[in-house]
Amino acid sequence: MANNSDNLDRTVRYSTETKTSYKTTELIAYVAAVVGVLIASAVVDESDFGAQEAWFYVTLLTIGYMVSRGLAKAGSYEREVDSDSS
Repeated sequence: MANNSDNLDRTVRYSTETKTSYKTTELIAYVAAVVGVLIASAVVDESDFGAQEAWFYVTLLTIGYMVSRGLAKAGSYEREVDSDSS
């Protein structure tokens, strides 16, 4: 009796733990916060909240977003398909 397993293709699939960044609510919240900060700096008086402070807060938001994405991606892996033809 012949062993047919030698002729079969084996496919191994791996799934990812996290979504891509553009599919998350993190990105939407980040963009909304950045837009809010920039609009607030444009609307209020320069002496209350100027451009320098606004860009400082945008920088802090960016750092926070990058850290949150790094933590979300820590230990995860992208979807891969490994085909092994024997």
